[in-house]
Amino acid sequence: MPVLNGKELRIVGFLCNWCSYGGADTAGVARATQPTDLRVIRVPCSGRIDPLFIVKALLNGADGVLVSGCHPRDCHYAAGNFYARRRLEVLKQFLPVLGIDERRFEYTWVSASEGQRWQQVVTVFTDRIHKLGPAPKLEDPEPLLKIADMALTSLRSLGTGQNAALADLKEAIKAKLPELDCVLGWQQGYDAAHTVPLFMKTPEDVDKLVWGPFNVNNPAVYLPSFKGKKVGIVVKGCDSRSVVELLQENLIRREDVTIFALPCEGTLDMARVNQDLGRYTKIDGVTYDEAGVTITADGKDHRFCMTDYAQGKCYGCTTPSAVLADTLLGQPVKVDGAPNTPPELALLDSMTLDERLAFWRGQMDRCLRCYACRNACPMCVCRDYCVSDSRDPHWMTQEDSAKEKLFFQTIHAMHLAGRCTGCGECQRACPVGIPILALRQQIARAVAQLFDGYQPGLNPDEVPPLLGYEVVEKNIHERDWK
Repeated sequence: MPVLNGKELRIVGFLCNWCSYGGADTAGVARATQPTDLRVIRVPCSGRIDPLFIVKALLNGADGVLVSGCHPRDCHYAAGNFYARRRLEVLKQFLPVLGIDERRFEYTWVSASEGQRWQQVVTVFTDRIHKLGPAPKLEDPEPLLKIADMALTSLRSLGTGQNAALADLKEAIKAKLPELDCVLGWQQGYDAAHTVPLFMKTPEDVDKLVWGPFNVNNPAVYLPSFKGKKVGIVVKGCDSRSVVELLQENLIRREDVTIFALPCEGTLDMARVNQDLGRYTKIDGVTYDEAGVTITADGKDHRFCMTDYAQGKCYGCTTPSAVLADTLLGQPVKVDGAPNTPPELALLDSMTLDERLAFWRGQMDRCLRCYACRNACPMCVCRDYCVSDSRDPHWMTQEDSAKEKLFFQTIHAMHLAGRCTGCGECQRACPVGIPILALRQQIARAVAQLFDGYQPGLNPDEVPPLLGYEVVEKNIHERDWK
């Protein structure tokens, strides 16, 4: 019988083989009374625990998850729990954005001789879960569909970039082209209101290069496929951060990449532009002024001001100029004020946990599971071995359920922890407009808070925080189990 009153709940415990499992055994040998709700899974080390184990357990019906390993400095493998501490703390701050109460997950350290401490930890945690009650299920709430308020003040002037030094940029590319296998950029797509990637190999190709608010793609996604070749790339500020992150992870070599850049004045949110255009037969033309564009479709004019129709990421952008470039033309852009909360994340911040769960239920019901978000992501480089397709181990089923689709999005977000540069390609590529960028933004916010404002993609020589550790973490503190 459990020591706590009421029905048993489902609590999963991941215990390190060398310390915490021994501590639980010590408590048992001493006949220390313990709750019986916990289902123990023994693992070699707390560093072996992928945060996705915890998310999978919580999405599949666990009411709580407890992770326990060796005390810091006592790890059997020297540093496994140091790495685990950072990953688990980021996860703890990420769970609420999914609508999961962070109190349902906890991690701690118990040695093999600390039977009394184990009894205290498991009793306090089980008591906490009983007070919270059974966990809400993703399938239970009615779908909640809300859209973010995009009425934001930008940190810089947004414009259409029509005064950019495009002619000078083309000349610079042509001068460098003989030394390169290819230069990546943008060209006009099937009409004047859309662009597609451009792979420049001849001067005639360079003449097709365009620059403006329709350059929404991030060409850095193609760089790893050119590994070993000499390649150039034209970037906006956010694109350059992706290039830096690829360099940081040794996925490309600096000596193989030539970076051309112009200051970015913002790009249009094409999902909202297309929504306002409605059904049309053809685009007759696009005219530009400094504040926006006018698209003529089937003889009817539609006006889109940059301050109203920019992508959400553009309002809080602090890197309109490339952070790393070999050829940087144009004048630096002034950025005023501190970054604000991105609109998609601000929408989730305004909700309760139950509303967030209902929100993701509604959004995941719309998800096609097409993986466009994964394929467009420049930092998602393990797509050939993606866990969404893996059968050994079999992480995911092919069920068309909101739970499986949210789990995939969580996998993608967690794999980008400390690596996502916020380019927003995942959300832009989504054919049904799910605001999945908010999941990456929440992790980026947690990483910045825990690791002194760290932002990925700014310095090619920095080590991402989840690939390292400090013996004493400045912003991660031991839990009190009284």
